[in-house]
Amino acid sequence: MLQDNIFLKVINREIPAAIVYEDSLCVAFRDINPQAPVHLLIVPRKVIRTHEDIQEEDKDLLGHMHLVAAKLAKQLGLKDGYRLVINCKEGAGQTVPHLHMHLLGGRVMDWPPG
Repeated sequence: MLQDNIFLKVINREIPAAIVYEDSLCVAFRDINPQAPVHLLIVPRKVIRTHEDIQEEDKDLLGHMHLVAAKLAKQLGLKDGYRLVINCKEGAGQTVPHLHMHLLGGRVMDWPPG
C-alpha cells in the first residue's frame, strides 16, 4: 500500500482531480485508472486507513457514502445497475491508505470479481 495519502491531497486540492461531487463529509471523483465506463471514487474527508479501522462513530458517515453513491448512480444514468466496492488492505487490492468506495457502472459486471 502506498505510504502517501493521495486522496487527502485531492480533498485538500493539493493535486488535481475530476471531482464530480463534494459535501462536508465526502468527495467523489473519477478514477484515474477506470475499470468501467463509469468509475468514481467516493472518499470520506475523515481519514480512516482501512475498512478494518471503522468505528461505531463512523456508521453515519458510511451510510452517507452509500446515499451519495446512489445519488451519483442515478445522475449518471446507471439504470441497468452498478457495483460498489470497498477493498480492505493490500491483499484485497487497496492501494491508498484511506478508506474509499468504488462506484462502477456502464458495463456488465461479471461474477465472481477479480
